[in-house]
Amino acid sequence: MRLLLMAVGQRQPGWADAAYEDFAKRFPPELRLELKAVKAEPRGGKSTEQLMAAEGQRLEAALPKSVRRVVLDERGDRITTKQLAERLERWKGDGRDVAIFIGGPDGLHPDLKAKADEMLRLSDLTLPHAFVRVLLAEALYRAWSVMEGHPYHRE
Repeated sequence: MRLLLMAVGQRQPGWADAAYEDFAKRFPPELRLELKAVKAEPRGGKSTEQLMAAEGQRLEAALPKSVRRVVLDERGDRITTKQLAERLERWKGDGRDVAIFIGGPDGLHPDLKAKADEMLRLSDLTLPHAFVRVLLAEALYRAWSVMEGHPYHRE
């Protein structure tokens, strides 16, 4: 199974790229973490609706067919690491790759959200997009370690 981080914004600070890559390389071959970043729409003279629509189209174009769609959204489900591990196990049993969407500065277009199989909340805080990638990669790695019975997570 592949976990695809579908993110708006291609350029991130070096520290964020390094931290993300550090977690991504820890995943086993049977559960790969892959980043698919699309260009953010230039902000000049366009409405928020137009910006989100253009970014949504780019995300859709980069999306493989027949994936489970998981949207990160402030109104999504709050879950613990253990609950994320249980979802990973369920996703694994589903047999499809999982695409997790990270929106741009204005968020994700409502049409993209409407197509989601699930909506999750990463935090109640507003986080910089570069940090979201790192935090999500770490959370997924920690959930995988719980699922596999590794001692990475302590309760």
